[in-house]
Amino acid sequence: MRSHLDGSEHDLVDETAQLRAEHEALIQFLYLAPVGLVQADLDGVIAMMNPISAQLLMPLSRDGGLDNLFTALESIAPELRHLCASFDRPSGKICDGMRVRLNPGPSAKDAPQILAITLLKLDDQRLMAVIDDITVQVRRERQLRQNDAWRDAILTGITDYALAEIDVRGAITKWNPSIGRVTGHGSEAVGQPCSIFYPPGALTPERLLERLGNADGDGWSLDEGECLRADGSRFWGSALIAPLPEREADGPAYCLILRDISDKREASERRRGDIFSDYLSGLAERRAFVDAAGVELARGQSAPRATSVISINADLVEGIHDRHGQAGTDQVLQHLAAILSETFRAVDLVARIGGEQFAVLLPSTDLKRAVLEAERLRAAVASQALDVEGSPTRYTVSAGVACFEPGEGAPGGIDALLRRADQALRAAARAGGNRVERWHPALAANPANLPQPEGGSLAV
Repeated sequence: MRSHLDGSEHDLVDETAQLRAEHEALIQFLYLAPVGLVQADLDGVIAMMNPISAQLLMPLSRDGGLDNLFTALESIAPELRHLCASFDRPSGKICDGMRVRLNPGPSAKDAPQILAITLLKLDDQRLMAVIDDITVQVRRERQLRQNDAWRDAILTGITDYALAEIDVRGAITKWNPSIGRVTGHGSEAVGQPCSIFYPPGALTPERLLERLGNADGDGWSLDEGECLRADGSRFWGSALIAPLPEREADGPAYCLILRDISDKREASERRRGDIFSDYLSGLAERRAFVDAAGVELARGQSAPRATSVISINADLVEGIHDRHGQAGTDQVLQHLAAILSETFRAVDLVARIGGEQFAVLLPSTDLKRAVLEAERLRAAVASQALDVEGSPTRYTVSAGVACFEPGEGAPGGIDALLRRADQALRAAARAGGNRVERWHPALAANPANLPQPEGGSLAV
């Protein structure tokens, strides 16, 4: 019997020690908790609180005491007492993250302290309050809302900018009203490539990826040219692409800002024309062609792709000159320039590089495709009659096509590529004209394909 009593006493000692340890652990937890924790009865009388609670609630106490939770919070959350009294369930969450402002007076209106209060009913006698200072969090939320409001104000307050987000493939990921105002595209634009903002052929897939690469490398990529609205009308626009600071794997990666600068086009084009345009045809002149070709070939070094050149000459122009003089020749050249402008893509560069010779630079175009385009031009010219001094006049063109294929590099640069195209052009002229020839190495070995003396003609 004695040993049994001794055992009970021993168990009681162990149980007491365990409870003491658990109580100490609880006190340590309360002390170290990063939020305020308060235990009180259903009337708000505080039984226990941790230092964070005392730090947060003490400024609210009018008499310096913290005996009652509801009394302490009376000035900023008077509804808490009523919420607790009306909570009729045996346990549960009375309120969750209720936000209250401390120091809401005029002197603190610029930087109020914000508390979040969660009140739990543990049982029919106890409450537990969790109090957190969320001032910094609220300030960040307000800044984010201000940023959103600022961006929304930009998108709704301007009329000549379209802002789009695009992914790493250049596809539009999000539509907003600014796109609709500038381009007329609706939400169906999402998922489509941003090349829908350009005329057909003006922005090839290779060129788009190159622009994205430039944006990655330089921080931005700016381009200017003709753009397309959803209704098919065109405008002169500038397009800025910049990488977003936080990219998403399959979401927005770049910001595209498209601006309608049609009102500035005339002055810009006039300046460009004064420097680079041929006075007779209105096309680019040789210097502009060589400069643009150099840039395109340099791009091809970093992102290998085919680049083609078509060299074009009007056949039998000397005969037209004999019948109608220089005015007739000029009329033919202007007519040919107009057909060239209509035939090729916006991304292609058409130039008059000599007296009667034209050239077309075709980025991202292989030899086979370039030959087809040259044939299309030849057929278009042959099918049309020109009125020269009241006399219906027909003429034809010959064309030589050459290409730097991907991986070939650009040996000799644009001079070498033009030389190849010229050799093919001479072969086409020797074969009777009104035909297209593609360059092959045997043409380079033929003395007849050597450059003509100054003033020589390709016509036969």
